[in-house]
Amino acid sequence: METRFDLARLADPQIREAERILRACVHCGFCLATCPTYLLTGDERDSPRGRISMIKDMLEQDRGADATTARHVDRCLSCLSCMTACPSGVNYMHLVDHARAHIHETRPRPPMERLVRRLVALTVPRPRLFRLALVCALLARPFGPLLPARLAPLAGMAPRRLPSPSWADAPAVHEARGERRMRVALLNGCAQQALAPEVNEATIRLLTRLGCEVVVAGGSGCCGALALHMGEREKALTAARANLAAWKAAGPFDAVVANASGCGTQLKEYGFLFKDDPGWAGTSAEVSGKARDIAEVVDGLMGGCAAPAGAPTVAYHAACSLQHGQGIVGEPAALLRRAGFTVREIPEGHICCGSAGTYNILQPAMAARLLARKCENIEATGADAVAAGNVGCMVQIAGGLDKPVVHPAQLLDWATGGPKPEALRDPP
Repeated sequence: METRFDLARLADPQIREAERILRACVHCGFCLATCPTYLLTGDERDSPRGRISMIKDMLEQDRGADATTARHVDRCLSCLSCMTACPSGVNYMHLVDHARAHIHETRPRPPMERLVRRLVALTVPRPRLFRLALVCALLARPFGPLLPARLAPLAGMAPRRLPSPSWADAPAVHEARGERRMRVALLNGCAQQALAPEVNEATIRLLTRLGCEVVVAGGSGCCGALALHMGEREKALTAARANLAAWKAAGPFDAVVANASGCGTQLKEYGFLFKDDPGWAGTSAEVSGKARDIAEVVDGLMGGCAAPAGAPTVAYHAACSLQHGQGIVGEPAALLRRAGFTVREIPEGHICCGSAGTYNILQPAMAARLLARKCENIEATGADAVAAGNVGCMVQIAGGLDKPVVHPAQLLDWATGGPKPEALRDPP
């Protein structure tokens, strides 16, 4: 694609990177068939190709975002399916994150939308505050139809039962069982601590059983992805610096492990985010180089085993941030099969479930349509349960499906001697 940035604009390293990405796009259209929003609307502006054109125009002219550009960029899930399909290697992820930061800085939001975004940005990255917000949302759930349209999704996402804070999320060193094979830092996330702390518990049990010393470092927390994808780049960098400092103090590590694939994708981008920052470039590159999804670590440590008694047939949902963001496609399902589970593929497995971080809150109508499509495809598998490697996907799918939804780490923990996941237990 031809670009026309002037030299003064290209002095900005972020604009320089955006121009490099734009030039790689040849407008071939391979991305159209894989883009969830384009599949729903048929509007070129809801496709990566259309968004790239609008972003190019906005950045070249160095103007504030207009309503049309903001609307269609906001509708992007950042599922990155387009990057998997792109034959030209266009790094759409970096481009759309830059566009969102530009929109955040140049276009005032309507008051109610601004309020929702502030609530999300304030609460979700802070587990204690998020837990309190979920309690309030649970109390507000019966009044959902009376709430303003922008606030109703916040009440709707509250779980019917809120888990208690977990031992797994306190800073600690969990010793390996038997001979130590690895020393790893575990990113225990932010929303996951409030919504599904059992995933971190299962992860720690599984890794220590396989010979890992697992460190939950004091001072580590939110990966920064939520803020970055809402256009608040500086807040994202602040969260990332806190993690880098915590792991530098507690290290060295053989790997930095994420069990929420959205967080893992962000960790692997730390090196890019700080490449122009002399103070953090080295540490961030080291962390990105050692960042691993839980499936990648377990794959090198676990042998085969027999499925536990009463094991369900599992439909494996490949989270977008895992298959498109990290390029990890077959490993989690293969691990489950190695552990003895029967695993079924979900039709249209490359299409997003509609969670996409905060998307189901900020774009509830589009998210609901994608969820309905995903649930229909899961039902077609005839599986008894669903396994998903990202907490957002787990919560989203559980809200639309009458089947238990668990993390692969919970199933692998069960198969190697841990407890049966609570979601799979018969009700008393």
